Amino acid sequence: MTPTAASLEALSNLRVLNNYQWYIIPLLAIILYIYMIEIQKARETDNWNVVFSGLTVFGMDLINETWNALVFTATNYSAFWTTPGHSSYIIMIGWNLEIAFMFSIAGIIFARALLPNKDDKIFGVPNRWFMAIFFAIFCVYVEVLLNSAGALVWEYPWWEATPWGVILIFFFGYFHFFVAALYVHDLTERKDKIKVVGIIYAIGLGAVCICMPLNLI
Repeated sequence: MTPTAASLEALSNLRVLNNYQWYIIPLLAIILYIYMIEIQKARETDNWNVVFSGLTVFGMDLINETWNALVFTATNYSAFWTTPGHSSYIIMIGWNLEIAFMFSIAGIIFARALLPNKDDKIFGVPNRWFMAIFFAIFCVYVEVLLNSAGALVWEYPWWEATPWGVILIFFFGYFHFFVAALYVHDLTERKDKIKVVGIIYAIGLGAVCICMPLNLI
């Protein structure tokens, strides 16, 4: 198959450094500051839930972006979502530095939104599940806006702003990020949190280390 125009544009800018923009430096500093604050709080309280939630969502996004890039490699047509341009750095065909920065702190925001008592409910729904659904819906809404602006391109008829497409994007694009985060957040033992997060990163980074040198992603 012939690659789409968006795919060709993204590939032409893939991991090209000369698109660098200075705004990524203060963004990186802000992200590091947020993590340092959360780590400091975790040391004082011995509660690392927020930090692990942040790492979990980013790790899940890494896995998502890797399989999305592999879709393009398998089809030579298009990934499910493509980020063709307007980025300081395109990491994979559907993943740029700005998206990566956002997801690096999305899990922290999510964890901070959870109620202290996991048994408390919001509108009759357990707060953990309510917030996971709410955050996933919000992410889908933002993705639809980005697609309408041409910043995030969809090519497949089952992955678009239709009722069925939105459901797929909800479940396969975002919901599992926050389910994983709340699962790790509520684990009682820190060693179990480390184990789960370690597995997530072993899958994500392992796939990147294998696929990137082979130009599969």
